[in-house]
Amino acid sequence: MKMPGSGDDSAMRRVSRIIKGMAATDGAGVELTRVIGQPALPMLDPFLLLDAFRSDNPEDYIAGFPAHPHRGFETVTYLLAGRMRHQDNAGHEGVIGPGGIQWMTAGNGIVHSEMPEQEDGMLEGFQLWVNLPADHKMDTAAYQEYPAESIPVEAREGGIEVRVITGVTSRGTKGPVVQPLTEPLYLDVRVPAGEEFTESLTATHNAFIYVIQGPVNSGNEAGEIVWLKRDDLAVLTQGDAISLQAGEKEAHFLVVAGKPLGEPVARAGPFVMNTRDEVQQAFEDYRLGKF
Repeated sequence: MKMPGSGDDSAMRRVSRIIKGMAATDGAGVELTRVIGQPALPMLDPFLLLDAFRSDNPEDYIAGFPAHPHRGFETVTYLLAGRMRHQDNAGHEGVIGPGGIQWMTAGNGIVHSEMPEQEDGMLEGFQLWVNLPADHKMDTAAYQEYPAESIPVEAREGGIEVRVITGVTSRGTKGPVVQPLTEPLYLDVRVPAGEEFTESLTATHNAFIYVIQGPVNSGNEAGEIVWLKRDDLAVLTQGDAISLQAGEKEAHFLVVAGKPLGEPVARAGPFVMNTRDEVQQAFEDYRLGKF
């Protein structure tokens, strides 16, 4: 078996760690798997949290995420199956279905809810939290929403498909979500059995792979082939490209990268700031109805 990305391997990113998610409950009792934001991976700057949810049991998700506050970062909800309604006190409202993205900038404070728009069937997707730099934590709250048909799909040789949510691929396909502060790349990739996917990444950005359907293989820091299975998160080393090869079945995975902020992080519940005093101020402002 050849090493993925054989050729110029000097700048190829490798798998440095494989993280398994842990069971968690959030909102009004939604069952989910916490992958980033748990003891094994508290954060991967600028990413503060990654929750995965997948269930066809309404009792696991029907209570949803009733109105709750946020300040100082962004929440990103991406669905693979089901429907989710967003509402907030800044006047934003919308529903996404499979392949849709909601990208909310909490900024100086917002109160929002995310509720399933279904009573049965599969609900599957992810929520990612992306930090904001200190100078922009108190920006005015904002919201971006795009249905599946607004997200470009890049078709590559060998039947590879790349859905580009944000960022620009090496082939020039640009996603609809724009966030210059952390320069995120968020790709949803499908690779047919035996095919190899290679993509450029900004060398200084932190990056990870999350496997929705596997297996898929890549190289580790020792130069060995490692196989990533369903629900594995692979933290990647620095470098300017990645390469992954599907096994005997089609592989489906997320590629996510972003500019690290390198700033102190103080977090408590729904607030992420730079100091404990700022977090306490957020709680006080919320109590006083200033959001």
